Amino acid sequence: MGERATLVQFSSAFCQPCRATRRTLAEVADMVEGVAHVEIDAEARLDLVRALGILATPTVLVLDGSGRIVRRASGQPRRADVIAALGEAV
Repeated sequence: MGERATLVQFSSAFCQPCRATRRTLAEVADMVEGVAHVEIDAEARLDLVRALGILATPTVLVLDGSGRIVRRASGQPRRADVIAALGEAV
């Protein structure tokens, strides 16, 4: 978990947009101090997928420093959108 925020990405092996999302989130996490990027294999963690209502990959959850979900989005995000979402979390 990141000290200020965490970008949680649900991915699957066959998902092409997941690769681009991984790069985008990793870049943003490297740019913003106290932000971590965690990728979860949706197929391996069906318990979490069901509990959180994940319907598609990639799905990104933005967690604040206490682990509360502050934003949620499906599909490949733009870097600017990720940065804006982090603004709500930190």
